[in-house]
Amino acid sequence: MERAPSPSVGGVRRPSTFLDTADAYGTGPNEVLVGRAVRSSLPDQVQLATKFGIDRSAGDRARRIRGARDFVLRSCDASLLRLGVDVIDLYYAHRPPQDVEIEETVGAMAELVQAGKVRHLGLSEVDGELLRRAHAVHPITAVQSEYSLWTRDVETVTPVMAELGVGLVPYSPLGRGFLTGTLDRSALSERDFRRTNPRFAGEAGEANEKIAQTVREVADRLGATPAQVALAWVYAQADRLGVAVAPIPGTRNPARLEENAAALELTLAAEALATLNPLSDQVTGERYTPAHTAEVARG
Repeated sequence: MERAPSPSVGGVRRPSTFLDTADAYGTGPNEVLVGRAVRSSLPDQVQLATKFGIDRSAGDRARRIRGARDFVLRSCDASLLRLGVDVIDLYYAHRPPQDVEIEETVGAMAELVQAGKVRHLGLSEVDGELLRRAHAVHPITAVQSEYSLWTRDVETVTPVMAELGVGLVPYSPLGRGFLTGTLDRSALSERDFRRTNPRFAGEAGEANEKIAQTVREVADRLGATPAQVALAWVYAQADRLGVAVAPIPGTRNPARLEENAAALELTLAAEALATLNPLSDQVTGERYTPAHTAEVARG
């Protein structure tokens, strides 16, 4: 589960009310957990987003990205049941489908809007051409993509997003923990994909520590934490990119949630931005190896 301390995308009204999950997270149980939390706390004050499309029915190593009409409709009904709600605020295709064209997938998602099961539609990790095709079928509210100080690939898509009025929901805005300066790379478990990720492992990981150190130095000057600086940088891109931005930093710690939400109060002056903006050009290592691309299911 991830929370977005932002009121800017998909009807989000106030900080820390935008909950993001997916049917692929734990193959369903995460939606059950999020649904219980929503129903037991503030059901009318939470905006709920979930995703479909990653099919692990043939085993995790044989996963497929599906988007056929019947699959979309069944996936939504299953998510509604697990979440225990009547409507999903923002429903994403977790990745571009491999089995059908995007028009069929978004057409089915549009049926869900018409049926009152979904309020807004989203896509994840799409390029500009796919976004245009999808938007022509039904308006797309948000695109979820990895975006942070050291991962800015989606900026090739944001001009189209700005043109169409589509918001950006950055996942991993803290660089999968690296930018917080608190990550002990040597302590990562064997099952943690970051252990062998090109940016975290070996000499590349050592080189990238300079980036985390720069973020910490800016944070120290501002009396903030590195996580708050990294998030404030993401928020600060909204005006430059011309799109609404609602990052979703994941955490298991309530104190970290409060720390992340406080980033909304942090304004980065021109001097800080001038220090932070070039960091993406200093990154050593690719975002994923081909094997990681096949293994990682994030949104």
